[in-house]
Formats: sequence, structure tokens, C-alpha cells
Amino acid sequence: MVDFRMPSLGADMEAGTLVEWLVKPGDQVKRGDVIAVVETQKGAIEIEIFENGEIEQILVDVNTKVPVGTPIARIRTVTETAAAAPTPQPAAGSEAPPAPAAQPSTARAPPSVAPMPAAGRERASPAARRFAKDHDIDLAGIAGSGPNGEIVLADVERSLSRPAPTKKKRAIGLDLDAMRVAIAAAMARSKREIPHYYLEHKVDLTAAEQWLAERNATLPPDARLLMSALTIKAVALAARRFPIFNGFYQDARLQPAAAVHVGIAIAIRGGGLAAPALHDADQLPLDQLMTRLRDLVQRTRAGRIRSSELSDATITISSLGDRGVDVLYGIIYPPQVAIVGFGKAVLRPWVIDGAIGPRSIITVTLSADHRVSDGHAGALFLAEIGKLLQEPGKL
Repeated sequence: MVDFRMPSLGADMEAGTLVEWLVKPGDQVKRGDVIAVVETQKGAIEIEIFENGEIEQILVDVNTKVPVGTPIARIRTVTETAAAAPTPQPAAGSEAPPAPAAQPSTARAPPSVAPMPAAGRERASPAARRFAKDHDIDLAGIAGSGPNGEIVLADVERSLSRPAPTKKKRAIGLDLDAMRVAIAAAMARSKREIPHYYLEHKVDLTAAEQWLAERNATLPPDARLLMSALTIKAVALAARRFPIFNGFYQDARLQPAAAVHVGIAIAIRGGGLAAPALHDADQLPLDQLMTRLRDLVQRTRAGRIRSSELSDATITISSLGDRGVDVLYGIIYPPQVAIVGFGKAVLRPWVIDGAIGPRSIITVTLSADHRVSDGHAGALFLAEIGKLLQEPGKL
């Protein structure tokens, strides 16, 4: 048996409010399943599970605020589930044989014996709960006719013949004031604890823009690539080659990440900001990367982010080129050790093969943690990003 605890969804998170359970006791779950929604200062976060097994018990009711690390559910792992042999059930209409006297058993209680519900939960059979959920029925208004007052399926079916009160859900959304507080705390910590150094590098995007125009010419709008897909892929590949910029500063040393999960700084209307991770960005083909990026931006602005997307980012990208900003210097999000900034692509006179001509030039910046890297490594990292952007067909 393992406890599933309130996860930490960022360096600035101390507690979260459990606003919705998407599973119930007895449900089978596997790694990556979303089992709950937790509201934090960054919005409503879909919480994923990292165990395969069965939900044994729900420990926290909805609308309860609990600190990070607090057990919120208990899970029977796959190994434990296989070891627990279920008690055989008599055939329908037959009389159950008497249990042997004084014989110890490790079998789980038969399904007809309802487990004690968590505080605030009505005692009901799994079938009754499933039917009630499918038909939006509030179990609190139903009298149970089963053993010890348990609500059974027939009780819920009968309730359809009369008006049933619906349970009022707590409104879930973005609290931008709380988000600003969280951003302020994280950025103040970053500037206080991390010795930043800053570099900039100018990159010729002319070839990349031409490549994009040719590729997108025959595609519908929803299938076209944006320049952001190329910049993300270039940073991800460079981070894989220079792992000193891809990881976390913890326990007074760099802990390089095993994968490249690029955090994308996304502005939220009204003044919010979040930087969820685009997982394994270095391995994604550009088409798939673009699809995931669109989905990530849409869900973030709607306040629906997955827990792993908030906690997994290993390096962050911030871009304000579409807002007319020429150069952007970011602030590192702890415990990460680097953030890459992209400004606006500007048409400038540029020397190519000894001749001056108009070229589309973008300024790429690096803000890095001087405790784990220095300017020499940073310059090589930026140069690698520039090289990759000038060879878009290889991305």
C-alpha cells in the first residue's frame, strides 16, 4: 500500500485545494492517469498518478486545502492486488456456505461489505456511484436500502422518478491576483539566490523563414508550423548537447536532467504567466511539437494544466518578439539553471560572403546560473542554437 501525496507543483507552492476527484475506491489506475484536480495559485492543475494499481481509499474531501506532501489517497499497488485473492462469491440464488471457524484469511472483504467511506462521503456501492455520476445525481439526497444503510443501484435508479438535487461544484478558474503573488515569490527567490549572468547572440533567420514559407504554402492553417516550433526544437537539441544548462541546482550542486522538457513561458490575459513543460522536446518531430504546443497554450490559458507539465520543466524559453521586443533577458525559474529568450526578428543590413544585404536577424539571449556554468559554456550553447536555426531542414 502506498500513499499518494499532494504533489509540489513548483518552487513557490506550499499547499493546494482538492477541487475534484476523477476516481473512486476500487478504480484501476495506471501511470500517467489523471486522478484529481487541484487548484493552486497557477490555476486548476490536473494531477497525474505514477503508480499502477487500485484506488484503495480517498483520504481528502473536495474543497479541502492541504499542504504539499500530505497523503490524499491510498493506492494498492499491482503486486499487492495480485497477492490479495478475492473471496469466491456464491452463485445467484444459492445460499452462501458458512465460513470455517477460526481460520485466518488474507483475502479482501467481499464486495457486498461496503468499506467505511471517507469523511463526508455517502456510503454507496460502486455501481450506485457510477450510475449517479453518469446521470449527475447527488447521492446525499438518497436514502440507502442496502446493508447498514448503503445506497445500492436500485436506490439511485428510483431517484430518477423524482427531482434530484445536483451537487454544486466549486468554481474552478484562474485567480490572477494569487498568481501574481506566486510569480513574485518565485522571481524574488531567483534574484536573491541565483547569481545570474547574461549573454546575447544574433542569429540570421532568413533561411529558416524561407524554409517555413515553402513548407506551409500548401498546408491548411491548422497544420502550419510557426517559427516558435523551430526555436523550441533548436533550444532542446542544444540543451541535449550541453546538459550543463538542462537540469536543477539542488543540494548545492547541479543535477543534470535525464530528458529535455522545455518550459514555455505563456502569457495569460489579465496579467498571469505560467511556464509548463513541453515534454521530450528534443525528440519530437516538428509537426508533433507544433500540435503539442498549440494544445499546451490553449489549456494553460484556460487554467487546465497537468501536474507533470508544471513540475517537469528542465530549461525555459521566453519570447516577446510578437510583442515588438527586440531583446529579452529572462529570470531563471528555480531550481532550473537557465532560461533562453527570443526577441523580434528585424530586417537588418548583414554581411554575407563579403556583400551587404538585408537579412532577418533575431537576438537570442541566455540567462544562466553562474554556480554551475560560465560565459564560455554559455557562448557555445548560444552558438549551437544559432547554428541549428540556420539549418531548419535538419530540425
